[in-house]
Amino acid sequence: MTSRKYSPDSVPPSAGENPSEDKTPPIHSLKELITHVTGRGPASDLPAEDSGISDPLPFPFIAIVGQMEMKLALTLSLINPNIGGVLLIGPRGTGKTTAVRSLLDLLPEVRRSKCVYGCMPEDIESGGIDAVCPDCAKKYAEGESLTVTEKSHLIELPLNATLDDVVGGFDERARIHDRLRLKRGILAQADQSVLYVDEVNLLQNEIVDALLDAAAMGSYTVRRGPLSATYRSRFTLIGSMNPEEGNLRPQIMDRFGLRIIVHGLTETKERLAAYRRVHEYLENRRSFIQRFTPEIRITREEIQLTRDRLKEISLPDKTAQAGIHLIQQLGIESLRAEITLFETARAYTAADGRTQATLEDLRTVAPMALRLRKSEFTMNYLKQRQQDDQELAKTLDKFLSETK
Repeated sequence: MTSRKYSPDSVPPSAGENPSEDKTPPIHSLKELITHVTGRGPASDLPAEDSGISDPLPFPFIAIVGQMEMKLALTLSLINPNIGGVLLIGPRGTGKTTAVRSLLDLLPEVRRSKCVYGCMPEDIESGGIDAVCPDCAKKYAEGESLTVTEKSHLIELPLNATLDDVVGGFDERARIHDRLRLKRGILAQADQSVLYVDEVNLLQNEIVDALLDAAAMGSYTVRRGPLSATYRSRFTLIGSMNPEEGNLRPQIMDRFGLRIIVHGLTETKERLAAYRRVHEYLENRRSFIQRFTPEIRITREEIQLTRDRLKEISLPDKTAQAGIHLIQQLGIESLRAEITLFETARAYTAADGRTQATLEDLRTVAPMALRLRKSEFTMNYLKQRQQDDQELAKTLDKFLSETK
C-alpha cells in the first residue's frame, strides 16, 4: 500500500425530427444494446475551479445513431473499470467526442471518501488504523462512515494542461495569504470517475508519463519543496484520436483496454437520421433531451445494477483456456490482453443477465479487446534475439566440447 503523508499545510480545499424518415432501430436500454449486438432480435462534487467541465446538456447517448461497437465498448467500460478503458480511433466528425460526453447522464454511483486525504475503510482493513489520518481514525472508532455514495464524474484533460494542472501543485490562492498548500490535480479529481482525453495522440510527453504512472499504480505522489501529498487516481481512461494527426506512443496505447475503430455511417437512412437528430438537438437541446429521458434513466439504472452484480460472474476454465489459446495464436505478448478480454467478457455476460461467461461471449468482445495489440516490431525483435541466443548456445557448446 502507498503511504500518505499528512500535513495541515498540504491539504487541498476540499426543430423536430421527422419520425417517418428515421428508420434506424431505436436502442432504448442497455439490454436492447446487448440484444442487438448478439443478433437475437428485439428485446421484450468537484470544486468550481476544477478543469475539464463537461457539457451540462450533452447529446443523449441513447440518441446516437448506429455505432453499436463504440456504444457497447463505452457502456462495458462503465460496468467494469477493470477493463482498462477505451480508445476511439477514427476520422473527424464520426461522433467520438459526442459519444464520450454523452456518458455524463449514465455514470454510476461510487463510494467516495469524505476526507481530503482520501481515507477509506479498506485502508484500515489492510494497513491498520495508522493507515488513515487521525480524524478518520477517530470517526472509524466511533462507528461513523468514512465514505459517501455519489455519482461519478466525467473529467476532461485538455491538451493545453500543464503538468501542475494534471498532477497538482502549489495553491496560488493560499500563497496570497502567506500559506503553502497543495491543490489536487486533474488525475486526483478523476479518481473513481471517467478521465477523457481528446486528441490523446497529441499530448505532451511529460503529461503522458504522469498519466501512465498514475494509471499503473492507482495513486501518485506530488512533491513541491517541503510539501508532499499522495492522491488516489483509480480512473477509467477514455481517449479519442484521429490517426492522420499522428501516432500514439506504444506505452499509452497499451494502457487502453478496448480499441474501437470508428467509421462514418454508411447507410443513407442512418446518415439522414443522424442529421435530423443533431438538427433537433441544436434547435432546442432541452426539448430533445427530454424525449430520451425515460430511456436514459432505464439505461443508467441497468448499468448500476449490472455493475453491482459483476462479482457474481464466473469465467469457467474451459472458456479461459480457449481465450488464452486464441491470444497465443494471434502472437500477442502482453498479458494485458487476457485481462482485458476476460474482464470485458464478464461485463458483457453481466449486462446480458447471465452469471457464466461463454465462448460466444469471448467471440463477441474479442475484436474490441485484441485488435491493435500485435506488434510487428516486437515480433521481429524477439525473433532476432531468439536467433542470437541459438547462435550463442551453439558457440558455447562448441567451446566447451573443444575445451574437454
